[in-house]
Amino acid sequence: MEHQKGSILGGSLLVAGTSIGGGMLALPVLTSLAGFMPSLVIYLLCWLFMASTGLLFLEISQWIKGESNIITMAETTLGKTGRYFAWAVYLFLFYCLTVAYMVGCGNIVVELFQHRIPDWLGPILFVIVFAPLILIPTAWAGRLNVWLVAGLALSYLGFVLLGFRYVDLDLLRNYNWSYSLMVLPIAFTSFAYQGIIPTLASYMHHDAPSIRKAILIGSFIPLIAYVIWEGLILGIVPTEGAGGLAEALKNGNNAVYPLKNFIQSPAVYYVGQSFAFFALVTSFLGVTLGLRDFLADGLKIHKDAKGKIILALLIFTIPLMISVSYPHIFLIALDYAGGFGVALLLGLLPIVMTWVGRYHFKWMDQPQLPGGKVVLILLALFVFFELFNETKHLLERAFA
Repeated sequence: MEHQKGSILGGSLLVAGTSIGGGMLALPVLTSLAGFMPSLVIYLLCWLFMASTGLLFLEISQWIKGESNIITMAETTLGKTGRYFAWAVYLFLFYCLTVAYMVGCGNIVVELFQHRIPDWLGPILFVIVFAPLILIPTAWAGRLNVWLVAGLALSYLGFVLLGFRYVDLDLLRNYNWSYSLMVLPIAFTSFAYQGIIPTLASYMHHDAPSIRKAILIGSFIPLIAYVIWEGLILGIVPTEGAGGLAEALKNGNNAVYPLKNFIQSPAVYYVGQSFAFFALVTSFLGVTLGLRDFLADGLKIHKDAKGKIILALLIFTIPLMISVSYPHIFLIALDYAGGFGVALLLGLLPIVMTWVGRYHFKWMDQPQLPGGKVVLILLALFVFFELFNETKHLLERAFA
């Protein structure tokens, strides 16, 4: 029997669940120098942009129909050049995310051992325990992910309820607009969900109006979650001073790490660490399973016992070497992932594909984003601005 059409609520939660993950742990640290209000403006801009490119992906998926991934979309609209570009950027993005989540989880392992083990050992122990999960059948991984997402939601709710009383509103009044652009790359990563749109389209039987609502609602849920999270962390942990967010930024730590320096309640810190664990592990599992399937399809590797071991080596060897060599690269890896990977693959690519589809192939029957060429040009300029800003920071970091 044909599977039942998915609801708007189910589709919205699918989009929201794909967006919310480990990038959330970096947001308050990178926004700490800018402050609460500038961060909210950047979040809103990034939500508008990512919701817009999500609608462009929806439009492209309506042209192609059936099951189609980003690679198929790129090849259909842009030919072999588009396919190779999407391949290269996809690998760059997913390997950067794998490094980031591996390092982030490794830091939690080191914290669990109360820093009695060296920082480089954390990622190794984490990979030994969790890497075998990509060898299990996808259905099993899906069931495990349900429990992990439940833990993520409960620990987030618990942290909000427990931490709310510790918020100092005076800390939220500090701001510096000159640092606001630092937030863009991580915000791009934190609002990313577009890779799920082909699955969403199939789940909702290509009902474009319903999918459109699911994208807008589902992408808005993370915005609310991030604003609350931002207010809690920036309202509890001061930016300056020993153990503050500026120090966490310098050391490459996540947003939960400095809480222990300013809250005397162990419960709040441990609930925060639980949230960090679930956020990172769910992201790690999603990224590595996606990379497994991508490499298996692209390299024609059968997912039998031997093939999965080969895939595991391809997925983990280089990221683990980087994680062991640079155990504080969490923020930098996420920065590169968002600043270049997400900006190119989920930002610029759908704009170019839509332009070619609409104005070269004349596929104009189901536009999902109004505004025509003007809106597409404005979106492209926003991407180029972000890429210029990220390249500038990369060069400054390299020659510092």
